[in-house]
Amino acid sequence: MSTGYERVIKAYEYVRSQTDFQPKIGVVLGSGLGNYAKQMEVVQEISYDEIPGFPVSTVEGHDGRFLFGYVSGTPVVLMKGRVHYYEGYSMEEVVLPIRLMALLQIQVLLLTNAAGGINPNFRVGDFMIIKDHISSFVPSPLIGRNLDELGDRFPDMSHVYDPSLREVLKATAKEAGIEVQEGVYVQASGPNYETPVEIRMFAALGADAVGMSTTCEAMVARHAKVRVCGISCISNAAAGLSDEELCHSDVQEMANKRGKIFEQYISGIIQHLNTSLD
Repeated sequence: MSTGYERVIKAYEYVRSQTDFQPKIGVVLGSGLGNYAKQMEVVQEISYDEIPGFPVSTVEGHDGRFLFGYVSGTPVVLMKGRVHYYEGYSMEEVVLPIRLMALLQIQVLLLTNAAGGINPNFRVGDFMIIKDHISSFVPSPLIGRNLDELGDRFPDMSHVYDPSLREVLKATAKEAGIEVQEGVYVQASGPNYETPVEIRMFAALGADAVGMSTTCEAMVARHAKVRVCGISCISNAAAGLSDEELCHSDVQEMANKRGKIFEQYISGIIQHLNTSLD
């Protein structure tokens, strides 16, 4: 048994010592969704700092706890706040929560984030369904000894974001009257925002939005054969696309403004996913 797998197992054993709740869907709550817990019937809360060897969120707006409970009758585990590579954690630590949820046998992982818009057709406040990603600007979370217990050494990434789940996200938005975009997300390391030249490079590579999370989480989930879908809230125009200087508080403010609609959308998605998984 590898050291990395032992660490995940210890975290899993601790969680199972606290709850036998069986989630069907895992959700990572990004900026603007901090109050989403009010939408669910919480059965158990576990703070990250209670779990042995677990990374702790240090960014404002990322609470740092697992919530186990029900959203419209669907058993869900929510990550209320994620950890980021730029906080100084190794990539192995950053994706530890995702591997834990995979061991908890979730069927689907729904990733959310706030992102900078690169596509000139996007407006601040839009929601973007992630159809693919570019992960080349951060270390792969699969570097190092493979965790054979979780997945293959060379996992296929042809369809990271499940096409049928993307259709569920589109149908849910249409039903709720929520306009959505679809595009490619690129993860940068942060914590600095990108330069205008870097944004032009990302655009040339085919990226529609940029952020500092998500792709590493999606890759680890696919490694563990968990189906993945993702949504970005376009919280700002990326560097060089407006006259405004980028500021974390402004990004948070826009994400929070769209928070209520985002919450409505997430709840609808969970309901529809639950039906599609039955």
